[in-house]
Amino acid sequence: MANKFSYVKTRREDVQKITPRAERIVSPIIKYATKLNVWVFKKSNGRLMKTFFGGAPICVVTMKGAKSGKKREVALIHIPWGDKKILVASKGGMSKNPVWFYNVKANPEVEILVGGQRKTYLAEQVDAEQKANIWPRLLEVYPDFDEYQARTDRDIPVFVCTPQ
Repeated sequence: MANKFSYVKTRREDVQKITPRAERIVSPIIKYATKLNVWVFKKSNGRLMKTFFGGAPICVVTMKGAKSGKKREVALIHIPWGDKKILVASKGGMSKNPVWFYNVKANPEVEILVGGQRKTYLAEQVDAEQKANIWPRLLEVYPDFDEYQARTDRDIPVFVCTPQ
């Protein structure tokens, strides 16, 4: 099966499919592992649990909940892009977007903590052309994004965050 995104070099048949059963098992594990990661990262001021699998750097993104309005935090791969940051709602190539995606869509003002420094950004989801243009930058930081996009039928959302 051909990729529906021309910039994705990994072929669908070359990646392991995530079954619905596996998603039901893995999703809560990801949720609690992320909570632990955020807690340790913040308590250590970014000195511990500061990298993702494969060595990609981590940042903590704080946002307002779409429905609750409460503060929500998630550890994501830190992708600097000049003075901006890029956020990728990959969820490992699973069939559904991560919850934080809906929070950022509803409330695009986010805080990003990296290297002990917290800054406010405005997150804007990129369109297909912009995503194709920044795709190489994403892969420089975390090459597995290519496999994640090949694995899923959804168009993995990408946000560019501009400092406020």
